[in-house]
Amino acid sequence: MKPFACVLGCLVMIAGAALPARAANAQEWPAKPITFIVPFPPGGTTDIVARPIAQQLPQVLNEPVVVDNRAGAGGTIGAALAAKAAPNGYTFFFATVAHTMVPGLYKKLPYDFEADFEPIALAAFTPNIVIVNPTVPVSSVKDLVAYINAHPGSVNYGSAGRGSTSHLSGELFRSIAKVQITHVPYKGGAAMMTDLIAGQIQMAIETSGSVAPQIKAGKVRALAVTTPTRSPAFPNLPTLEESGLRGYEVTTWYGILAPKGTPKPVIDKMSAALSKILKTSEIKARFIELGAEPGDLTPAQFAAFIKAETAKWAKVAKESGASIE
Repeated sequence: MKPFACVLGCLVMIAGAALPARAANAQEWPAKPITFIVPFPPGGTTDIVARPIAQQLPQVLNEPVVVDNRAGAGGTIGAALAAKAAPNGYTFFFATVAHTMVPGLYKKLPYDFEADFEPIALAAFTPNIVIVNPTVPVSSVKDLVAYINAHPGSVNYGSAGRGSTSHLSGELFRSIAKVQITHVPYKGGAAMMTDLIAGQIQMAIETSGSVAPQIKAGKVRALAVTTPTRSPAFPNLPTLEESGLRGYEVTTWYGILAPKGTPKPVIDKMSAALSKILKTSEIKARFIELGAEPGDLTPAQFAAFIKAETAKWAKVAKESGASIE
């Protein structure tokens, strides 16, 4: 028994000695470049929101931040990759509201969004905007609903992919307005916008960040915002609630998470860094251009927010009948 006790005692001493070293390493973080996994293609709204943040973070953390676009399957490919990443503080995930939507759409996912990630910061909110190709002869949501009813089955709405925000936004529109519209998924918002401008599809409900330049250029026509109140960036656009679609509310949000098990000192330091840069004039100015507003939630508040959003969108998916096999 004595040799066993000696071995056990040595192991305990070794383990105890290792704990301060791990804590010290977390405190010294970061010591090399950091990767942001963005689960949508370059040029889409998620990418447009993520890049200014990634560009500002090195000024606080003193290490480069690299954006790694891993698009596909409504953002689930990037999420699965991030969930399996080493929880060492060098891989973070740039999530969106879509990641609280897909659990209600897919029968099975290769990750658990609530269990496999540590929420860090809510980066930004943006409204979605109902837009149509200018050749569609409508100037309001009321006109659009009447037009769809007069042309059943001939109006297509585009999205950034199955399970994306624009997908479920369209399904909610279809359900509440009780209209026949056909979903056309694309590999990202940029590709969808190209076809909408070209007239290959007739409408979309897309985030303000990607549509603002097209609205200003007259390439698409904006009809309403999806948020519960009017957007400061688009004060002349009514809400869908004002437009007669009672109960319609979608707010697109973007946030930063880490793989589960990432050391708390790292999460606290990243949270503080993000809080600092989201208050800078550079980020505020960029977000104004996108029609976005900076978020301001602690990691615990963000976790509670994700839980509530997941429950909300599971209900919407069930009531609308939307699903992805």
